[in-house]
Amino acid sequence: MQARAEQVQGIRTYYLELVRLELDDMALYQPVWGATDIADPHERKRHVYADLMMNYAWMGYEIGTIREPLLRDMLAGMFTGEAGRYYWGRAQTSWTASASGSRIGRRFLAIVGDEHAVAVAVAAGPPTRSAVAPSPPDVPGAGAALVWRTSVGALIGLGTGLALGSLLRSRR
Repeated sequence: MQARAEQVQGIRTYYLELVRLELDDMALYQPVWGATDIADPHERKRHVYADLMMNYAWMGYEIGTIREPLLRDMLAGMFTGEAGRYYWGRAQTSWTASASGSRIGRRFLAIVGDEHAVAVAVAAGPPTRSAVAPSPPDVPGAGAALVWRTSVGALIGLGTGLALGSLLRSRR
């Protein structure tokens, strides 16, 4: 079990590094995945960020640190805005292909589907947050890189903590 937890953690850490590279220079790395229907560079970054958040939710739910009520709350917040709704509309097929192979994966997908459906239902009304928010002028500086490195470091630390928590729970 410990070897499996270490393998999963290694893959997740590697994934975060790939995403970091992509976000640092999207024009260079994103074409590796082929053409995208997302023309605006800020929208592409939002999509990648939403993917990171969805992966965080999936990892936490999968190992039990994010229980269903919290997952539903997170997703409801994510799907409140256009960016989250658009993300799921674009990513649902690949998520279904990757997560539907296990009982917990199918449950995760059902919860995401439920929360997305509630958000787009007529009764839910229009999104409260726009997909296109005004962005600050692009000013090169060390501050953005520092924030990015800090964020990636926090995500890697979180992933490590989740894996260790899972490992410790499995030893009980």
